[in-house]
Amino acid sequence: MTDHSIPVTEDELHAYVDNELPAERSAAVEAWLVSHPADADRVRSWRAMTDALHAKYDHVADEAVPPHLNINLLSRPPRRWAYALMAATLAAFIVGGGAGYELRGRSAQLSTFTSLTRDALEAHTLYVVEVRHPVEVAGSDRSHLQQWLSKRCGYEVRAPELDATGLKLVGGRLLPGPAGPASFLMYETASGERFTIYASKASTEIAQMRYASDNGTGALFWADRGVGYVVSGAGDRQRLEQVARLVYDQNEKAKL
Repeated sequence: MTDHSIPVTEDELHAYVDNELPAERSAAVEAWLVSHPADADRVRSWRAMTDALHAKYDHVADEAVPPHLNINLLSRPPRRWAYALMAATLAAFIVGGGAGYELRGRSAQLSTFTSLTRDALEAHTLYVVEVRHPVEVAGSDRSHLQQWLSKRCGYEVRAPELDATGLKLVGGRLLPGPAGPASFLMYETASGERFTIYASKASTEIAQMRYASDNGTGALFWADRGVGYVVSGAGDRQRLEQVARLVYDQNEKAKL
């Protein structure tokens, strides 16, 4: 018999969203969500993101197999580049509510999450305390900032509008990332609260949001189209999720 009094872990929440929990433990999670509205909101948010990702990418599974991937060719001894191609193809299908949960069991993806989140938190901690030189390019020159970072990073960098959360763009800078240049954007409220957005190319094609924290600073990581994003900020996790979701939504709308 399952003890419903055992606290529900974040791993179990991800597994619940991905329908990977035993029925008896699922019942315990459902009971937990009734009395923990914050966790219930997170589960609803993950499921909404799951639905959006499936709506966008599920059609790929129905596409015809390219001629160069026919069974005769695949039966030959593969070259080194073929291994990389197959790995990238498999990564593209790791989507949905369980993506964050899957990261815990796949070393390549775990490395992406760990390395980007670590670098993002280090950059956040280093620069949010700066008064005179927190950024290289000021937010008042948003257009130049976006063009410069996009050119240097090799993907389109957008500085989202976060006014709805009380955040104004301070500016940004170019930083080294785990797999090449990284963009770093800083935002600030009228009271001095600062959030940062760190982005760099990632080996993981798609991954849902995952949370990490270090010394009171929280970070939310996700990956989309081969770019990893980390939104960092101190204090309330719900506040961090609000900011990260707005960043995610604006990036998605811009790519339509």
